[in-house]
Amino acid sequence: MLKSFNGFRLLNKDIISSEIPLLGPTDTVAHALELMETYHLPQLPLVDREKYIGLAFEEELLNRQLTEELGQSPDHFPKIAAPSHLHCLEAVQLANDFKLNLVPFVDKEDAFIGAATVSDLLQALGKIMGVRDAGAVIVLEMEQRTFSFSEISRIIESNDAQIAQLNTYWEPQSERLIVTIKINKFEVSDIINSFQRYEYPVKYYFGEELYENELRSNYEHLMNYLNI
Repeated sequence: MLKSFNGFRLLNKDIISSEIPLLGPTDTVAHALELMETYHLPQLPLVDREKYIGLAFEEELLNRQLTEELGQSPDHFPKIAAPSHLHCLEAVQLANDFKLNLVPFVDKEDAFIGAATVSDLLQALGKIMGVRDAGAVIVLEMEQRTFSFSEISRIIESNDAQIAQLNTYWEPQSERLIVTIKINKFEVSDIINSFQRYEYPVKYYFGEELYENELRSNYEHLMNYLNI
């Protein structure tokens, strides 16, 4: 499970889409399939007034009579939903577990609040992970017992940088903890050297090494000199 340390709080109710159509108990199977085709969504929420009945799946509807009303067999719709007051990472996990294209949200009384598509969830993840923020990305690989947020932070700050985002992920195949760090500057050579000096395995990084910047600067100075 992804864990975030940037303090950004985005709840499921904050990412509700207004473009997802709802199905009602008097809608026919044919109407449901037509909506799914129009909106390119293989699942749609079934709602009776404000009560969430369950999630209609295209593959299940294709095995039923087109004229059948959805409310005739409410047990055919699994009540898959994420609580609206929880972090959107819970919805991401639900979408992954059930291979969903959208995730319905309910309140504490199981009333339907809204839904979000996988595209909405990806945009939310982008905000959480700060993908639009300028800076380099460093990925470390380590044993879980050696992970120390305070030490990693100290190493980065000692090189005049700050952590903009930090995520951890347990990789079952290698039985190692993968730590992805976004920092607030692009030059990473000093930070990479510091991690290696403290025996932190650097899996890979995306940034600029200082010598590349110096080489570019020297080249630009030379070109300016030749143009004089």
